[in-house]
Amino acid sequence: MRGNASTSRALNRRLILNLLRNRGPISRAEMAQITGLSPAAVTFVVAELMEEALVVEREAVAGTTGRRPVPVDINYEAHLALGFKLNRYSIDCVLTDLATTPLASLEADVADTSPQGMIETIAATIPKLLAQANRQGTEIMGIGVSIPGEIDPSTGMCIQSPRFGWKNLPFAELLAKRVHVPVWTDDDVNAFAVAQKLFGVGRDHQNFAALAIGAGIGCSLVIKGEIYHGSHSAAGKLGHTTSVPNGRLCECGRRGCLMAHVAEPYMLDEWQSRTGSPISRDQFARSVDDQEDLALSILSDCGSRIGRHLADMVNLFDPEIIVVGGEAVQFGDALLAPIRKTMEEFAFFTRPELVTDWVPSSWARGAAALATQSIFDFERSPSG
Repeated sequence: MRGNASTSRALNRRLILNLLRNRGPISRAEMAQITGLSPAAVTFVVAELMEEALVVEREAVAGTTGRRPVPVDINYEAHLALGFKLNRYSIDCVLTDLATTPLASLEADVADTSPQGMIETIAATIPKLLAQANRQGTEIMGIGVSIPGEIDPSTGMCIQSPRFGWKNLPFAELLAKRVHVPVWTDDDVNAFAVAQKLFGVGRDHQNFAALAIGAGIGCSLVIKGEIYHGSHSAAGKLGHTTSVPNGRLCECGRRGCLMAHVAEPYMLDEWQSRTGSPISRDQFARSVDDQEDLALSILSDCGSRIGRHLADMVNLFDPEIIVVGGEAVQFGDALLAPIRKTMEEFAFFTRPELVTDWVPSSWARGAAALATQSIFDFERSPSG
C-alpha cells in the first residue's frame, strides 16, 4: 500500500493492536520478530498507544537469565463502547469495554419508533448505563447501533428498514449530533458477525458465515477477514430469498420469503393455526423443553427449510465454519439438528461445522463491536 508517513504509522498501529488482540500480552521484541517491524518502529508505536491508554505494560515474565521481558497488552478496561440494537418495541442497550465485555446493560421500551423517538430513547439510556457501571462519559470512545435493514456502514445511512418504515435516513449523523459521540452503524446480523470476528469463534477464521435466527433471519459473510456488504449494502439477506412462491407476506412487502416461513413469528403462528389457540414465546420454549411433538415438528420443518437454503450459501461461498446466533439458538438441537442434516444433504463439496456462540447480550454486544472495531481498523471512521 502506498501512502505517507501517517498511513504507515496507522498501518503499524493496526498491525500491533491486532497482534495483541489475537496473541494476548507479548514483549516488544516478540512484536518486532512476529511483525517484521524494526525494534525502533515497535517502540515508537507502543509508546504512542500507551500515551493514548490503548495499551499497558503487564507484569514481567520471569526468565532464566538476563533481563525479564515486559509484556504489553491491550488496555481493554480504559475505554468504553456503547451498543444499541434496535427492535420493534424496544432497544437492547449495553456498555462494554474494548473487548465488548458487558459492564452494564438494560432493555429500554420504545413507544415511538420514529427516528427521533429512537434517538431520544438512546440518549436517555446513556447516563443510566454509566451510573450502573460507575464510569464516566469521558471514557466513551464510540457508539455502535445495529438496525435491521439495509445499512451503508461507510456513511451511517439507513438505506431502508422495512421494520421501522425508514428510508434514506442519516441515522448515525442524527444520533452523533444529539449525543456528541462518534457513531457507527450496520445491519444487526453484520454487527453480530463483527463481534464474532473480533472476539468470538470467528477470530480464528478468515472466511466464515454468521447465521442469526430470531425475529428474522440473516446470514452475514466474512471474506478474507472483512464483512462482505455487497455493492448496495444488501449482502447476506438470506431471509429474503424466496422459499415459497406466493407464500406468506413478509415484512418487506414481498411474499414467500424464507424469513416469513421459518423465523420465530412463523413458529408461533404455525402453533396457533394447528391448535386453534395462541401461544407465547415462553410457552413455546417450554413446549420444546418438554419435547412436545407439535413444537418439535414445527422446529424440524423450519430447520430443514433453513438448511436447504443454507446449503446454497455454502455452495456459493465455501465458508470455513458457520457461527449460529439469535434467540432461536435457545431451542438447541431441535432446530439445529435438522438445519445441519439438510445443509449437509444438499451441500455440494464442503460441509462446514455449525457452531453456536450466543448469550442474551449478544445483539447489543455486536452493536458495541461496531465501535470497538475502529480501534483495530484505521480505515473505519465514524459516521456523522
